[in-house]
Amino acid sequence: GEDMRRARRFGSERAVRCLALAVLAVALAIVALVETRAQPAAGENPALMAADTALNEAMRGADRSTARRLLSLQFTYTDEGGRAYSRKDFLADLKNLSAAPASDRNVAMYGLVAAVTGDRRPVQGNPSFFLDIWVKQKGAWRALAMQNVVLAEATAPAARGEETKSGDCKNPCQTMPYRVRSPAEQEVLNSFLAIEKASIAHDAQEWSKHVAEEFVLYRSGYPPISKAARIATIERQKASGSPVIVGELQAVRLAVYGDAAAMIATEMVPDNSRPPYRAARVWVRRNGQWLMAISVQTDIQTP
Repeated sequence: GEDMRRARRFGSERAVRCLALAVLAVALAIVALVETRAQPAAGENPALMAADTALNEAMRGADRSTARRLLSLQFTYTDEGGRAYSRKDFLADLKNLSAAPASDRNVAMYGLVAAVTGDRRPVQGNPSFFLDIWVKQKGAWRALAMQNVVLAEATAPAARGEETKSGDCKNPCQTMPYRVRSPAEQEVLNSFLAIEKASIAHDAQEWSKHVAEEFVLYRSGYPPISKAARIATIERQKASGSPVIVGELQAVRLAVYGDAAAMIATEMVPDNSRPPYRAARVWVRRNGQWLMAISVQTDIQTP
């Protein structure tokens, strides 16, 4: 009888210990979950987010002094109609540029460069997708460029790409309106040229080498185009023998910050198969290779 009582007591003590361990495990899991939720999302930067929020509020409140402090001296703004504003023009017209807080804000951090994307509603005109490029200058985040573009719904027909008459690619393949200032700038431009030449040659494999996995092209009147979708387009063009002609660079600004870069350009297709457009691209250097991470192309609707 004594042995039986001991066995029962041991069993109940063991059950209590197991229950206590289970309760502890649940408590630790809850603590871990709370801590995880309290952390900024991957890629988020509190100082950057604060600056971005402050600039958006300054736009809606026409607060020029706050906006001025948050803008790089090289800042440009492109509205959804492709109109380009200098820093001075942007500050002068602040109250007409944004009617509501930015929504669906996403942040991609590339070291000293950040790409903030989402949806912006202008005072007049259609709601648009935006890319805001921020750069870290002297320890503070400054907006280098903001660009809006009106996209099509995802149910729209897939983009066919620039399918036009064949022609010699003089600009940008042989010449471009830009004076290179550093080896890093030359490397970014080399990668850009490799992408353009691969498009013309219908070489999806070569094109892919110079484009980041997370790449998306946002273009006026089209749904967003992922890397995989763009590769499929190149393959289709190759199969059908569709000639491709790329945009000629009319004006280029390039800014390299460590392992990231921003390229702002005005481009036109020589045969006028699409309107002239403004392009904002972000580049990142990974394993020594410069990759295009995002491209936003806004058609210019007004001169």
